Amino acid sequence: MKLIIQIPCYNEEATLGLTLSQLPRQLPGIDKVEWLIINDGSRDRTLEVARACGVDRIVDLPYNQGLARAFMAGIEASLEAGADVIVNTDADNQYCAADIAKLIAPILQGQAEIAIGARPIQEIEHFSPLKKFLQRLGSLVVRLASKTDIPDAASGFRAISREAALRLNVFNEYTYTLETIIQAGQRGLVITSVPIRTNGYLRPSRLVKSITTYVQHSIVTILRIFMTYRPLQFFMLLGSVPFSLGFLLCCRWLLLFWGIFGDNPAKPRVPSLILAAILILIGVQLWIFGLIADLMGVNRQLLEDIQLRLRRNEYKSPDGQGDRQKDSVC
Repeated sequence: MKLIIQIPCYNEEATLGLTLSQLPRQLPGIDKVEWLIINDGSRDRTLEVARACGVDRIVDLPYNQGLARAFMAGIEASLEAGADVIVNTDADNQYCAADIAKLIAPILQGQAEIAIGARPIQEIEHFSPLKKFLQRLGSLVVRLASKTDIPDAASGFRAISREAALRLNVFNEYTYTLETIIQAGQRGLVITSVPIRTNGYLRPSRLVKSITTYVQHSIVTILRIFMTYRPLQFFMLLGSVPFSLGFLLCCRWLLLFWGIFGDNPAKPRVPSLILAAILILIGVQLWIFGLIADLMGVNRQLLEDIQLRLRRNEYKSPDGQGDRQKDSVC
């Protein structure tokens, strides 16, 4: 049983050494623990610090590609290296490394395929009241969209089984945290949450540069994933708004045309009728888009099944057969 702990890094020379110094080399139920660093185009001494700390593998991306792509690059490298379990953590030492054993326990016991560390959000001092509120609100929306019960959807401290890692795809370039939860929930992967501890505050978040930007990106991510995996429901709901407005306007026009309200029945009221027709047509068109997208979703599922078979063939079983190193590996 091999565990690989991966850390996406972008200019992390100041905190990476401390983070690596606290990572375990031995864990109960694990035969081998390896450390993997994804250097996302760092311009400082991140690589030198990683090598000096004795990391086992380094994926060196030629330029900064963002957290989501760095995360997936680490997943692919871990699968190639034969990992049975992959743990993702941050380079700023935010998460308590001593909780890794607790985090991987549900996977080792066969109770879940993905385990996500739940931070004590209300106890984190450097989180503003607004950020705490948005964390709760965002996690609530993700729970509704993914049909899971994850209290801390934005947590990057998570353990992933090999089978779950083979099924993951990340389309968003901003972050992987929300997308992977919604995607896994829609695919029926078993996800659980594990309470974890956090360490002291070392630096500002590189992802959340402003609350407004983070909220905007999060909303776009949730809508995009919901459109991808529940297109019929999404477009039916979206189309119901203009259709309902158009239907009500049409009913109003008929009542006025028949003179039920005592108004002049001969008055044509053409603009109102045209608006009602336009709104009804928009609603019907959105429903048709939903039907087409739902049919396209069948092809997507077939392609995902083909991709899963290809990945299983490419990333051989963790017995070491077929492991290949395409990236720069130390």
